[in-house]
Amino acid sequence: MLTVEDLQIEYDGPDGPVHAVNGISFSIENGVNYGISGESGCGKSTVADAILGLLPDSARITGGRIDFNGYNLLKLTDAQYRDLRWEKIAYIPQSAMDALDPVMTVGKQVIQTIRTNRNITVSSAQLWTEELFEIVGLDPHRTDDYPHEFSAGMRQRVVIAMALALEPDLIIADEPTTGLDAVVQDRIIEEILEIQERIDSSLLLITHDIATVAETCDEFSLLYGGKVMEQGSTENVLLNPTNPYTMGLKNAFLSGDDAASPIAIPGVPPELTEPPSACVFATRCPFSTDSCWDSHPELTEIPVRDQRSACHRVVEAGSLRRQANNPSTWGVGQEEVSDSTGEVLLEVEDLTKWYRGSQTLLDKLLGYGPEEVKAADEISLSVSQSEILGIAGESGSGKSTLAETMALFQEPTDGQLFFDGEPYEHYRNGRMMEFRQRVQIVFQNPFDALNPRMTVRQLVGEPITVHNLERGENPIVDTLKRVGIGPPEEYLNKYPHQLSGGERQRVAIARSLVLEPEVIICDEPASMLDVSLKASLLNLLRELAREREMGVVYISHDLSSLIQVADRLAIVHRGEVVERGRTSSVAETPRHPYTNALLSAMPETDPTAARPRVTLDADEEAPALDELPAGCSFAPRCLRADDHCQHTDPKLNSVETEATTDRPSDVAEDPNTHQVACHYPLAADGEDAKVTTADDDETTVKEPLNPD
Repeated sequence: MLTVEDLQIEYDGPDGPVHAVNGISFSIENGVNYGISGESGCGKSTVADAILGLLPDSARITGGRIDFNGYNLLKLTDAQYRDLRWEKIAYIPQSAMDALDPVMTVGKQVIQTIRTNRNITVSSAQLWTEELFEIVGLDPHRTDDYPHEFSAGMRQRVVIAMALALEPDLIIADEPTTGLDAVVQDRIIEEILEIQERIDSSLLLITHDIATVAETCDEFSLLYGGKVMEQGSTENVLLNPTNPYTMGLKNAFLSGDDAASPIAIPGVPPELTEPPSACVFATRCPFSTDSCWDSHPELTEIPVRDQRSACHRVVEAGSLRRQANNPSTWGVGQEEVSDSTGEVLLEVEDLTKWYRGSQTLLDKLLGYGPEEVKAADEISLSVSQSEILGIAGESGSGKSTLAETMALFQEPTDGQLFFDGEPYEHYRNGRMMEFRQRVQIVFQNPFDALNPRMTVRQLVGEPITVHNLERGENPIVDTLKRVGIGPPEEYLNKYPHQLSGGERQRVAIARSLVLEPEVIICDEPASMLDVSLKASLLNLLRELAREREMGVVYISHDLSSLIQVADRLAIVHRGEVVERGRTSSVAETPRHPYTNALLSAMPETDPTAARPRVTLDADEEAPALDELPAGCSFAPRCLRADDHCQHTDPKLNSVETEATTDRPSDVAEDPNTHQVACHYPLAADGEDAKVTTADDDETTVKEPLNPD
């Protein structure tokens, strides 16, 4: 169906051409799902744009060809391309919010796509759109809603409906689930596969997540520096990688099966200002030899297997794989999760943050008060010296509100917040500069958090100036080195737009660390980063917590990241903590159905593994914060819920685990206590679950839910 042969693409850069794609070749057969993976800057999206004829004016194709069903796409006119798109090749972009017109209803946008390519009436296109909404799991009565009225996952489904409207032969999905919750991502991928099979189309999936490739694609190519490093059947490449880059990415992937640190690939991708004259991975490869610097290796066919690899040492692949599993091979160490922590630094007790909802004019005239939205409801947590506290939950669960309230960017509605033994009122009363110096926050999007008009030197040095502090001879350079920016002197005069996503995030962390805080709150700091960059960031946070005795609050919807880095874990659903305890206990024996669903949605890098899915009710969206039931907030989505769950709100109580059997159940501050807020917690080891209340009443509950 599609053949890309020796494709070469350049971009115009400030210092000359950037050689983004340097001879990439692959082919996709009818009915095959094909993946393209690799770190940012490897050329993934550029290849997709070239196939779609959507390259910007600053890019030019300097060699190769692209054939689709016998036609050379590079020779098509604009009019011919317009006939091809949507009808034969459809596109699912990365950011659904950016892809949808905010001033048009979602239904009109799908109708526009249909009527541009098919000569049918508006009413027929409307019926067609409603049918598409049902297929992708959306309410067909919501076609008149606007994009901002949908959640991120629902907006992505609208884009999927648009892509599938004309039953194309090929669907190109460019990072379709990046930044989405694990549960939503799992559902989106499953829906794409189901609908794609229904209309008998092929899929080209562009992603940096090799686990998504493992569960979705039949074949894939791994790119680096605009080159194909390894390609072939997904099963062969991932189970028996023959290229050091593939081995490195597999080691960096965050798996929930092992609490050991992921092994990050040191260094950064090449800038590609010159055509590659050596192996593009040589500067980061621990196995490079003189031959690697002489030329970039050609793709070599692996005997017997459907697999090709670009490596001068491909015949030694077995030995290289064994060495690649050792962190010392990559020149990095591994920090283990520690059971020992110091004094409590930051603590919240029954912390509540409510917002006033919108109110109609009629309600105001009738004297009704506005509804209150419970973003955080009676949350109790603490973080100690040298400890990393992980907080997990879906988007909209109140995590960011909790982070901002803990950092005193927002005033608590109720409850208490203590820092260093003092209540937050102590700092509000003229001591906020002291609090800001000792408690820092790292936001999710570093590009929004960093002033684009300031250099790295100014960004990292500004907190020192604001607090009028002295931090050694050159604290800016020292801190940049500490977060892995090097050599720092080459970055001091750069602006945020001149940095990669990983570099921007490290600058944001350096800006927080330069004050040597006692607590750092990280709000989704790695949600948009590549696998290797994410692994490197997590290892950095763990190292800083141990060496500086900092307390780290790490907030994320990526449970696999938290399992790797956190000492203790709290699961938040719609503003409430539903489970908390030692990370190993929560991850290995989840007791709340919501925790179980989050764990079941974690992708698996082994393409042969059959992942048991305990998914949430597919017909139920998570209730909005202003529409929570009187009882358990998870009840509308829970397959185990009954009337008791609908009307009675469960409280956190201790459950029996090997680590907590002999501990008093009412000692909430004990960091080893495993607690769950569920009337019918899941059982551990196949036994009936037992929950012990503060009154020492023991209750035997329902049989555990069958994961199949």
